[in-house]
Amino acid sequence: MFRYTKLTLLREIGLWVLALVFLAPFYFLVTTALKSGTEMYSTSPLALPESLDFSAFVDVLTATGNSNVLSGLLNSAIITAGSILLLIVMGSLTGYVIARGTRRWTKAAYYLFLVAIILPGQLGAVPLYMGARTLGLTGSSWGMVILYTGMLLPVSIFLYSNFFRGLGTSYEEAATIDGASRFQIFSKIVLPMMAPATGTVTIFAGLIVWNDFFTSLIFLGGSENQTLPVAMYYYIGSLVSEWNSIFAIVIVSMIPILVLFLFAQKRFIQGFAGGLKG
Repeated sequence: MFRYTKLTLLREIGLWVLALVFLAPFYFLVTTALKSGTEMYSTSPLALPESLDFSAFVDVLTATGNSNVLSGLLNSAIITAGSILLLIVMGSLTGYVIARGTRRWTKAAYYLFLVAIILPGQLGAVPLYMGARTLGLTGSSWGMVILYTGMLLPVSIFLYSNFFRGLGTSYEEAATIDGASRFQIFSKIVLPMMAPATGTVTIFAGLIVWNDFFTSLIFLGGSENQTLPVAMYYYIGSLVSEWNSIFAIVIVSMIPILVLFLFAQKRFIQGFAGGLKG
């Protein structure tokens, strides 16, 4: 039976203090963004805004040119969603083949993907750019989808293959006896059971693609399809010390990925733990 002791109370107090420490930057972020320029400099950073001022958010969302945040949001959403979809489809199929394969080449392919995870992607930036420019993929949102898919596919395959290895084959054998095809077994039985791995791939890839600045700046620089981090770079570069506007654009960029994480956090934790176990 659970007993509430003094040690339990101390642990709870410690957790609350730790939570407040981690939430303090978000407090400053939100309160500063909701203050006017005059109030921001005349009041303490700890003080709540005397009246809610959304002018900083209006300025952020109505910016034009290289600082067009709305266009950056749309492009980032398209690139992130397309990359995640391809990573789920290609990663799950390849991981399933590697996990269920009995030939020698499947193990060799698995270790090759592990090597690809270890190698930093920046090493291939120059040849990748040259190849993408030759194929006409630079400055294109769909070119970025292909690029990110290739960069993150080894991680997706690693997670899926480890999960498939930990999944018993009894359901697949039963479906085979009932006359189901290989594709039906995979799409209707195996893949739905891999929801934790899918959640992990979604969050992991979503965070990387959404927040990536270097790759977007190199491959989309000067085009109309620049992503949100690049638009933020140009927008913040035009400001001097307007911290309410700077914090407002940071909040705008955080909201989509926070919503994604809140919806998939349970699957993410299950999938990451399972992937490490595998």
